[in-house]
Amino acid sequence: MDIKSVGVVGAGQMGNGIAHVLAVAGYDVLLNDISEDNLSRALAQIDKNLERQVSREKITAEDKAAALARIKTTLKLTDLGPSDLIIEAATERETVKTAIFEDLLPHLKPETILTSNTSSISITRLASRTDRPEKFMGFHFMNPVPVMQLVELIRGIATDEPTYQACLKVVENLGKTAASAEDFPAFIVNRILMPMINEAVYTLYEGVGSVKSIDESMKLGANHPMGPLELADFIGLDTCLAIMNVLHDGLADTKYRPCPLLTKYVEAGWLGRKTQRGFYDYRGETPVPTR
Repeated sequence: MDIKSVGVVGAGQMGNGIAHVLAVAGYDVLLNDISEDNLSRALAQIDKNLERQVSREKITAEDKAAALARIKTTLKLTDLGPSDLIIEAATERETVKTAIFEDLLPHLKPETILTSNTSSISITRLASRTDRPEKFMGFHFMNPVPVMQLVELIRGIATDEPTYQACLKVVENLGKTAASAEDFPAFIVNRILMPMINEAVYTLYEGVGSVKSIDESMKLGANHPMGPLELADFIGLDTCLAIMNVLHDGLADTKYRPCPLLTKYVEAGWLGRKTQRGFYDYRGETPVPTR
């Protein structure tokens, strides 16, 4: 299938980044969200990120204008029906994702490919709630989407080869690299990354080190560009907790038990950068550790 139009569900950090790279690559994009404010913020963020690429001579001013012209927005999920490919990038909750797919189904073309940007939820299970499990797969971008080169492609048990090849072609057209992952909890990147973050939270919880000492130790001692607690704030502590719960429930192994301190931060609404407080407080000029 020759994919030309893409519907993106969710205009948050991941959704606007996905819309951005698709539009730059020449795809017609219809970006959907339940909030007009979210759509406005998404377009403003895309404009800002495109301008950054122009200033760094990654793209031209003409490329930017053309990309912005390719992005349309809508509050109506059903408007995405004519799209060749749909990428769901809503919140990391299975009930939300399945409800979106169920609402979309009556309005889709028979050949439309459905995908989810989920970072951990079973693709096979999501696909089973649709009328086209053979045309359903995981399409997991990394954050921030315009910068990160990897895309995980995850086949469900029923995903057919033409669907995989069509999605692989999109990844290649974006100038990114695809990694094929099996449909097991959290796939590849988060299966490795999230337990490391969770262990860093346990290290803080048990008083082995402070926020600052843990992050500095991993940056200077393991050459990580960002400390694990700083990275957790960037990802969103609610997302980290959701993925750890998927790992814990799906693999039934106590080594994936979410740290109680991570749960406490989420219960407090301290979710990281998006709420201005997490393991760091971002309300001032410089982030300050909260423990």
